[in-house]
Amino acid sequence: MSATGQVNVAVVGLGKMGVSHLAIANASRRLNVSAVCDSFTMLGQMVEKQCKIPYIADYSELITRPGLEAVIIATPTRFHDDMVRAALARGLHVFCEKPMTLSATVSEELAADAVARGLVCQVGYHNRFVGTFAEVKRLLSLGAIGTVRHVHAEAYGPVVLKPVAKTWRSQSSEGGGCLYDYAAHPINLMNWYVGEPTQCGGAELARQYSVDVEDAVYANLRFPSGVTGQVTVNWSDETVRKMSTQLSIWGDGGKIVADRQELQVYIGGTGKTQPGYDLGWTVRYITELTPQVDYYLRGEEYTAQLEGFAMAVQERHLDCVNHFKSAAETDRTLEMIRARAAIDLPEGAPTANAAGARPRSVLARVLGR
Repeated sequence: MSATGQVNVAVVGLGKMGVSHLAIANASRRLNVSAVCDSFTMLGQMVEKQCKIPYIADYSELITRPGLEAVIIATPTRFHDDMVRAALARGLHVFCEKPMTLSATVSEELAADAVARGLVCQVGYHNRFVGTFAEVKRLLSLGAIGTVRHVHAEAYGPVVLKPVAKTWRSQSSEGGGCLYDYAAHPINLMNWYVGEPTQCGGAELARQYSVDVEDAVYANLRFPSGVTGQVTVNWSDETVRKMSTQLSIWGDGGKIVADRQELQVYIGGTGKTQPGYDLGWTVRYITELTPQVDYYLRGEEYTAQLEGFAMAVQERHLDCVNHFKSAAETDRTLEMIRARAAIDLPEGAPTANAAGARPRSVLARVLGR
């Protein structure tokens, strides 16, 4: 810890998310940004000059700095595996942007390694820190709508609205594509609410503008205890202004519909009323469900997740929100959908390339072989 009791952390990757994390961490009472790292020397030097934070170009050198306790990794997904593995080997706590890696098997290995070393590791699925989505989790744990029967996870946005030159989003090898970069968010919430699916009954990864990756994801899932799920995600939807994520959940005793702004809860006769939630419809808003944070940037949830990570490090609380094991669960779900989509592909149709090599063991598990 620093002299003030803050966690000494370095920010790795100074793209959009990295700069956001840097600003939040630099304003945090619990975190002390002791260094930044990026392959773009000019950018790193500019941050060093303007923010008075040391810039280290070489990641292997960065993680050996005396006093460093944690790293925030916000690089393209294909770098996550090696960077996380190296940080764990140095005894560093890790906050890693989502998705965790491009292989569920690798994610499982890293999760096990983190636990074995007693290190706090968290993945940046920020929606779990959104007040409305967190309230859904609480209500489900209380049985407010009875036994859950069906979950529909949706996300739409105007990310790719025309053919574009290659970026990391447009290359499967970089970890881009709608499935891993976009659908991962609502799927992670689905995992949080009803667990990991046991089967994908059908899936399609559809292209509209992209050449190497998909622009839309459609899938039907089956979860433990007979819960069914549906995923409908499209990042080439020009009818929305920005990303919109919504979860709809049906239970024996009611229904819940939530997005980032609003929570709608219907409790029927066989449901369980809760304080503030009577029989029939109750509507609550993000403004009343969001805890206060010290520093606002893009949304309270972005600060809340880093504050949660810092608190977990200070308290050595390994079972934090979005720990590596839960992120590996989402990675397995993503692989299950991709494998099913490859099976369901119409004859002669072009394929959206896999995001990295898919281990045979995972595919065999999906096919039941």
